[in-house]
Amino acid sequence: MKRKFQGNVRVQHVQLQALRQEFEVLEMKVGESVSDYFSRVMLVANNMRNNGEDMSDVKVVEKILRSLTEQFNYVVCSIEESKDIDTLTIDELQSSLIVHEQKFRKKDNLEHVLKVSLEEKLATRRKGRSTFRGQGRGRER
Repeated sequence: MKRKFQGNVRVQHVQLQALRQEFEVLEMKVGESVSDYFSRVMLVANNMRNNGEDMSDVKVVEKILRSLTEQFNYVVCSIEESKDIDTLTIDELQSSLIVHEQKFRKKDNLEHVLKVSLEEKLATRRKGRSTFRGQGRGRER
C-alpha cells in the first residue's frame, strides 16, 4: 500500500511539473476569442488544482492579464488602475474582457462594411466610365 501511494505521489508531482510549465507558457493567440482563451487557462488551472496545486483565483487573474494579445493592452491598464486585482474574480475579469472584445469586433465589422461598400462604389464608377468612353471612341471613328 505504501509503495502504491508513493508511486501516485511521484506521478502526481511529475504531472504538476508539466502543468506548471504549460501554465507558464500559455498566451492568448491572435484572433482567439476571450472565451476560448479563458477555457484553455481554466482547463490547465483546474488540472493543477486537481493534482494538489494551490492555484488561487488571483494567480489565474494575473496570468490572464499578463498574457492577453496587444489589442487588450489599454484594457488591462484600465482594469489594473480601476480595480483591486486581489479581489477581482475570474468571472468579473472575463465579463469585462468580453465586453471590450465585442466593441473591437463591432468596430472591425463596421470598418469592413465601409471598405466593401467603398470598393463596390469605386468599381461601379470605373465600369461606367470605361463603358462610356469605349462607346464614345467607337462612334468617333
